[in-house]
Amino acid sequence: MTRRSASQLAAALSLALAASPGGASAAAQDPRQPPHAWLFGTWTGGLFPVSSGLSNQACLSQPVVIFTRDLVLRATLTEQVLTQREIETARSSPQGTEFRFAAAPGGGSGLLDTGAGHANGFGCASPDELHVQRRGENEIAFPGCADFPNPLIRCQTR
Repeated sequence: MTRRSASQLAAALSLALAASPGGASAAAQDPRQPPHAWLFGTWTGGLFPVSSGLSNQACLSQPVVIFTRDLVLRATLTEQVLTQREIETARSSPQGTEFRFAAAPGGGSGLLDTGAGHANGFGCASPDELHVQRRGENEIAFPGCADFPNPLIRCQTR
């Protein structure tokens, strides 16, 4: 998936969430939705500090993490395409959501042949787990994940 495709996917996903009654917060309260529904959409930052004057268009043009029902996509500094991880389980916690991903394919990958563990993970203790800490309605962090030392903010569509 190219960054342009990811941006288009992110914009479409964000529009769909915004069009639902109450937006993403309503989806999080619906018992038919998965425990990570509050995360659905596009997030930026994490790899770098987010500028305070970031426009919606600029945010959507540089997605860093995209959460969907079945996948988490992430950008890396060395690749043009987003890496995707299939969600095996998602569980709510008092601080946010904990993900367990299906095993990543083996072997080296990408421009620098960095190996699947690092390239497909988030720089956390385990490449197949991600703990998302909710810091506010539109801000999250990945505590203990070296690849994401900064908080992420949700890209708005309006």
